[in-house]
Parts: sequence; structure tokens; C-alpha cells
Amino acid sequence: MSANFPMSKLERLDRFVAALEALLDETVEQGSPHFLNQVSSLLAALVREDNWLPAAYAAPHSQYYQQYCLHCDPRGRFSVVSFVWGPGQSTPVHDHTIWGVIGMLRGQEHSQRYVIGDDGIPSPEGPLEILSPGDTSIVSAHHGDVHRVMNAHRDQVSISIHVYGGDIGSTARHVFPVEGGPAKEFISGYATPVVQ
Repeated sequence: MSANFPMSKLERLDRFVAALEALLDETVEQGSPHFLNQVSSLLAALVREDNWLPAAYAAPHSQYYQQYCLHCDPRGRFSVVSFVWGPGQSTPVHDHTIWGVIGMLRGQEHSQRYVIGDDGIPSPEGPLEILSPGDTSIVSAHHGDVHRVMNAHRDQVSISIHVYGGDIGSTARHVFPVEGGPAKEFISGYATPVVQ
């Protein structure tokens, strides 16, 4: 069962988790473009309706974005996370080191992909990606793993649902300083859901 949601809130998320587990059980090349497109289709169906995410997992913080764990596969194959962005909040330039698919649930996000030069300086790659409710985006070693994400709104909360090919809260990742130099390793962990 996913997190500790009331049964009425669980059904939609649990159907998604079950479908993803079945896909993982039958897929040899996890992380391939075909696999990621299948995950993207499943996630698009989940975020198509915004009536299932409990308020405790949609609560913003006044200073920085929140990352709430909705489900962590007992076999360590994937995690499902809600990212809650307060007005104007953003990430630094960072990577994931595992595949991921992002689905926009509420509000809007801007995402800019980067390439890291030999001097460690991140340079924008491609146009700014705009995610609106129902949209999905993929990150992986083969598809723009380094990016920076920001809430497109300065006056409202935005929420996206992320699926990663492992427990993203315990995965060692990297932040890339805009001035260049060595990447800084970090482990994000998870925010504690707000008690209702």
C-alpha cells in the first residue's frame, strides 16, 4: 500500500504502481527509450486528473521545494514522489544518475537542460521546456540527465509527480555550480508529510 493515505485516495495511485510493477517485471531493457515512453504513458494517465493527491503530500514550504515519497518499491526498482514547488522556487543545476519520468499535476514548471563543460561550467542545451498539467518529460543518462527546474508561477504552488528507477531519496546525485569547478555530491532524502 502506498504511503498511509485514506483508501479513497489510494486507488488511483495503487493502480499506477501495479501497472508499473507489471511493466518492470516484463521489461529487460529498463531505461531504454521504448521503456521510458511506456512509463511516460502510465504517468500521463495518473496526472490527467488532479483529485487524488492527499493534502499532506501537496503542502509547500515557504523557502524551498518539498519532495514527498508516495511509494518506494520494496525491491528498490523505483520510487514515486510528489514535488511541491512554492511560488518562484527552483532547483540548482543537478543530475539524477538513474532514469526518471516527470508528470505535471498542478500549476506549471519550466525545465532547462544543461551540458557540463570540461571546466565544470553548466551550459544550457536546447530550449526551455514548459510542463503544464498532463504533460510528461523524461530524464536519463541518454536523454538529458542534467537540468534545472523552476516553478513557472510566482503567485501559486505547482506540483509534479516523479517516477525514478530507484529510491531517489537515497540516491547519490550531483549539483553543478554555475561558476564551474567540481560537482558537489548530495543525497536529497524526503520531506515529512504535513500532519493534518
